[in-house]
Amino acid sequence: MIIIDNIQQGTPEWLAEKIGKPGASNIDKIITNEGKISKQREGYLYELAGEIITGKHENIYKSTAMEIGTEREAESRNFFEFVSGTTIKQVGMIYKDDRKLFLCSPDGILENKNEGLELKNPLAKTQVKYLLEGKLPSEYFGQIQMSLYVTGYKYWNFVSYVPGMKPLKLRVEPDKKYQAILQVELELFCEELKTIVNKIKENL
Repeated sequence: MIIIDNIQQGTPEWLAEKIGKPGASNIDKIITNEGKISKQREGYLYELAGEIITGKHENIYKSTAMEIGTEREAESRNFFEFVSGTTIKQVGMIYKDDRKLFLCSPDGILENKNEGLELKNPLAKTQVKYLLEGKLPSEYFGQIQMSLYVTGYKYWNFVSYVPGMKPLKLRVEPDKKYQAILQVELELFCEELKTIVNKIKENL
């Protein structure tokens, strides 16, 4: 049964809760969209191990585009609520079970529908690209599939929003083939992470 934590996103408490845990936004560092082992896997293992041992986040860098996205998130959420006629509940993070090994941090959940929401607020030039392609951007495939896997939801809503431009609204379903690989690789990753941390601590 999933565990929903309502800690406000972006707060020190929220960041502390995420320390050392693989998240949906970084799943491409474990496996690729094709289900292959990512070249970033080892580095991500070491990054999370370092976080667990030191109790501090390794990387809290935010680009200008990320800052813009954060500033516009409330506006894009209000837009989605208006066009969908649905109330969005904001949550801190969701765990698949009480082991709390890995998580997703959605931009909201549609309470009465058991659906998730991922909001993107890109630069205008990026929105043009997304609209021309008219499909889920490949860079968010893994994030949304892991969010679907963690929650067990049947759908995840993806909305790319830029004021003054047409939004891209999609409803994504689980990719069972990808998720079967994801399930195995997440367990292997978490077990290896635990082994690494224990090995380092034994030598301190």
